[in-house]
Amino acid sequence: MAGTSPFKSRPPYGKRPWESAIRKNDRIRAREVRVIGPEGKQLGILPISRALQLARDCGLDLIEISATANPPVCKIADFGKYQYDEGKKQKHQKDTSPKLKEVKFRLNIEAHDYETKIKHGIAFLQEGDKVKVALSFRTREMERQGFGMDIVRRAINDLADYGTPDGEPRLVGREISVVFSPKISAAKRKQITASEHKADNPQPDLPPKH
Repeated sequence: MAGTSPFKSRPPYGKRPWESAIRKNDRIRAREVRVIGPEGKQLGILPISRALQLARDCGLDLIEISATANPPVCKIADFGKYQYDEGKKQKHQKDTSPKLKEVKFRLNIEAHDYETKIKHGIAFLQEGDKVKVALSFRTREMERQGFGMDIVRRAINDLADYGTPDGEPRLVGREISVVFSPKISAAKRKQITASEHKADNPQPDLPPKH
């Protein structure tokens, strides 16, 4: 007799996890739901049969958008368009969420290399990303931890106008590190960049209509 697979089933190929979890129309299990109409108007709490009929009358789908609410919240909308909008929303959240970039130093770093790495750190923070400042020791360099901490603290000072350290630098194993959070979010940076682009590329005035 075939045993049960120890692996969890995956969503169908090409589908994202949030897509496979969406219930619509006859797949909605609740007996009554809170309904939002096609234009965004609250229609109140309705029996599921009535909500489905309203969706059919509009030639649209009844989509469960909040399954954990009591009762669940459903929206009358075109399911294909809803999926498209959700995909755009997910992509936007991914694009604007801060990423962790790393700037690595060595104990014997030269002045030019130090300045280059600081410039990289500033650029990352200005883009709205988090930055991990790290200094690694070779085994024979461990007795010079104080000098390594001085380099990290200098970097903290040089980045202070662009980010805020999440805590004090810590020595873990053979590495001193500290993480910076940007003083400007990635989403805000995108807005500023878009505004700057618009200012640098003004649209020509349209000729008056006759």
